[in-house]
Amino acid sequence: MRAAVLERVGEPLRIEEVPIPEPKAGEVLVRVAACGVCHTDLHVIKGEVAFPTPCVLGHEISGTVAALGPGVEALRVGEKVVASFIMPCGQCYYCLRGEEDLCERFFSYNRLRGVLYDGSTRLYRKDGSPLWMYSMGGLAEYAVVPATDIFPLPEGMALEEAAILGCALFTAYGAVKTAGLEGGESVAVVATGGVGLGIVQIARAFGAYPVVAVDVRPEKLEKAKTLGATHAFFPQEATQAVRDLTGGRGVDVAFEALGKPDTFHFALNLLRDGGRMVPVGIAPQGVEARVEITRLVRRKLKILGSYGARPRRDMPALLKLAQAGIIGAGAEVTDRFPLEEADLAYQRLNEGAIVGRAVVVLGGGK
Repeated sequence: MRAAVLERVGEPLRIEEVPIPEPKAGEVLVRVAACGVCHTDLHVIKGEVAFPTPCVLGHEISGTVAALGPGVEALRVGEKVVASFIMPCGQCYYCLRGEEDLCERFFSYNRLRGVLYDGSTRLYRKDGSPLWMYSMGGLAEYAVVPATDIFPLPEGMALEEAAILGCALFTAYGAVKTAGLEGGESVAVVATGGVGLGIVQIARAFGAYPVVAVDVRPEKLEKAKTLGATHAFFPQEATQAVRDLTGGRGVDVAFEALGKPDTFHFALNLLRDGGRMVPVGIAPQGVEARVEITRLVRRKLKILGSYGARPRRDMPALLKLAQAGIIGAGAEVTDRFPLEEADLAYQRLNEGAIVGRAVVVLGGGK
């Protein structure tokens, strides 16, 4: 099969022919239809997030079941599926508590070492040397995924567009759930890329009003309005505009979806007293955002970190929202690239040229 390989940090992704992986017990082989282009992968490419190389990135996939490992009975070959970037082991302390977004094995095995939960990768070169897997290593024609992270796609949903349910919309859903958002609460979304646009959609679905989008690019603000933002502002006008919209108080919930200290502080400063700020964006390692302790204490502010949703509990609910047309995965997809242009896709993302969400199209399962 073909795979996009990152040989070393800072180098371009290169297409290689590698052996098709085989699923082990409790795993599924997916023929990949599409893989979303996420900023977290870009952090790895740039060396801002540590990850072993050579590796195959890509953690946001849709496709069809190509083979089932021993013990997997609830799925069938040929079934259209989607997978989330968090792959729960189902057995650790946090998974057993229903907190799969904190899965110990996912972080210690996959995110630190690039392997699955028997301690080995499923991807190898023809000479037998290993290729490490970022989640399932979705920038390839086939990917092995734990069965705990495979979800059948509802009938009628476009397979390629469904890929972004696995991270952009999955992360957004987790953020909104972490916030405990209630109908009628006011919301601001700072940075409206793929995840930010997902938060806009899901916040509206949860009944928030107003939903204020904040970004530096006019085309992203326009996109946010088409997906449910009731108001959209540049940063320099947003603070006063939010005060005007909320009777001078600020929003109930502010989401930060970029992972930079200045946007972190900006989102925090949009809150009313007693409000909640949910940072979602991943920052380069070591980056800190300082907080004024007295304001945090006196004004009873809450900062609630959110990495993603809980796959087995939340992905079925997210799929129902998409099936009902309450949120639209396809509405976020603005750019498509073939696998041969995977590196170009991340270049474009790095330049800020992707308005919504880009996907790398591999075609598996059409």
